[in-house]
This record gives sequence, structure tokens and C-alpha cells, in this order.
Amino acid sequence: MTKILAEGIELSFDRRTGLIERFAVTDNRVEVAPLHRAPWVGTGEALPPDTAPHVAALGGDFFCAPFAGREGDSPLHGWPANSAWIIERKEGRALRAALPRQVYGAGLVKDLILRDGHPFVYQSHTFTGGNGHVPVANHANLSLPSGGIIRTSPKAHWETPKDPQESDPARGRSALKYPAKCNSPMAFPGLTGDVDLTMFPWNSRHEDFVIGIEEGGLELGWTAVSRPASGDLFLSLRNPRQLPMTMLWHSNGGRDYPPWNGRHFGCLSVEEGAASHMLGLSDESALCGPGGLSLEADGSVYVRHVIGDIRLSDASLLIRGEAGARRSLPIDRAFLAP
Repeated sequence: MTKILAEGIELSFDRRTGLIERFAVTDNRVEVAPLHRAPWVGTGEALPPDTAPHVAALGGDFFCAPFAGREGDSPLHGWPANSAWIIERKEGRALRAALPRQVYGAGLVKDLILRDGHPFVYQSHTFTGGNGHVPVANHANLSLPSGGIIRTSPKAHWETPKDPQESDPARGRSALKYPAKCNSPMAFPGLTGDVDLTMFPWNSRHEDFVIGIEEGGLELGWTAVSRPASGDLFLSLRNPRQLPMTMLWHSNGGRDYPPWNGRHFGCLSVEEGAASHMLGLSDESALCGPGGLSLEADGSVYVRHVIGDIRLSDASLLIRGEAGARRSLPIDRAFLAP
């Protein structure tokens, strides 16, 4: 594990799968660390031989290209999430790693940056060369063993993919309707009635995936997940003109086959991306940004994303709670500028 540090924040990077395995923020002398780790990770448990590397190491935050797809014989989510990276540079508050494998013919470099006094991880993925339209997303897995409350920047609507996460009752269960569409996340169509997607969990055992389509005209896209039992708030920030979709994977005991075995509870994955192939009822024309990343054979393109965490008990980025609480945070807004 490779660590980088700045005042008030530290990060652990696992180069074996390009995983931000953990990040922790020290806020008013209290440490908060929001990322999930699956119960089989680090135990030495024998996993099925066909287990994808990103599942074997499930947790943290990783980058997917192609998101929810395969390139050639790659596992799901592509080589960036399933193969080793080479650390090219580590300088105190920053780390640069390169993927030896190409992605659609492109070279890929990951930059992770911390700043003193900022409760955020700044991450950038730069593709050089290549050809194609690649669905991409970050995949931050949050630990919510005692539940959480989800809020997002304004969405045009919410919808599910064409197919459920689990359709065979002998293997698992999903509880939303597929495909389905709704304007409010507080009343999304479920198999047994409307579901409030702003609360986690909303079902005792299920595996579900839902997509929020960003409303047009916004400069900052965000997802905020409060963890009342831990007293902290996770933040995910992006440029919605580059990553117009917020995808939420609800994993709460809904898979019964190895390595899940009905024991993977309390994981909400916040997946900010451009992946129009996941839409069940809409297409790329419904998005305020691209449905994938267009590579440039003679140039470079990048994807940037910011994650962070703060304590909720403490009464720049202004966080305003629905009950009226406010807090201003230092953040480099230019990082997400086009």
C-alpha cells in the first residue's frame, strides 16, 4: 500500500487494482473514513477462481473504463479496475500512476492530489491517444452499516437500466422495477410499491442500481451522503458537462452466490460517470453531457472527480443542510473547470 499525506487528510493507494483503498480526514481532531471494504477482503479466504480482481478487493474507490463493460478479455469495468498500475511518481501530497495496459489503444495515467486543509481527494485520469467512445465512471463504495441519507444536485429524472442486478431468485434479488423512470427519487417504482431512494437502506435484502440524470445548466454536480451513526458527510463532486450521470449501486445482502454469500451489507456505491448504455428508457440525447469519453488519436482527454468527507457535528464550498445548518469548506473549484 502506498500512502500520501497532507494536513488533515491521508490516502492509501493499492496499485494492484488502482484502488483508493482508504482515505481519512481528521476534522477537529476526530478521524472520519467513509469507504467500504467487503467482508472477504484481506482475510485470506479462498475465492472462486473466476472472481474479478475488483471484486476480490471490493471497496474503496476505483476507476472504470469501460464502465459496466469489457474490453476484449478484460473483467467487468475494464483493465483500469482489474490490473496493476505502475507508480511513476510520489511526492508527499501527490501520486502519479500509469496503467501498463492500453484502454482502447490509449495510454492511461492516474493523478491523485491532496491539499493541506482540504478535506478532498482530487483525482484525474488522462487518456493519451486511442480510438473510440468509452463509458467511464468513478466507483466510490461507501460504508453504511447503520444507514445513510442521500442528497444530490438537481436531476432531470431518475431511471433504472433495462435489466435488474439479480433476476434469478436462486442467486439473489432486486427490488426496483426495471426499466422504470421517475422524476422524484422519493417515490421510485419498486416491485411492491414506491421506494424512497434518498434513504439507505430501504429494503432488508436487495441488489439494485439506479441512475440520476443531471439537470442541464449546472456548473457543479454533487452527491452528499450523510452517515448519522458516524457523524460525517461524504461528498462527491464533478463537472456535470463531463460526467452527467450519478449512478447509485445499492448492495445490501442481495446476492447469495460466492463470494457474496448473502453477507455483503451496507454498501452504497456512488458512481459518477458518462455511460449512456446503462440507461433503460432514455438515450444519450437526454444527457447534459456526453454518454461516454471520446478518445483522440493525436491528443489527450481527461476525467476529473473529487471525493471528500467532513464531520457533521461542526457547525470555499458551502454545505447547507435541509434543517438550516451551514458550513463553508476550502476547495479548488478550478480543478473541475472545463
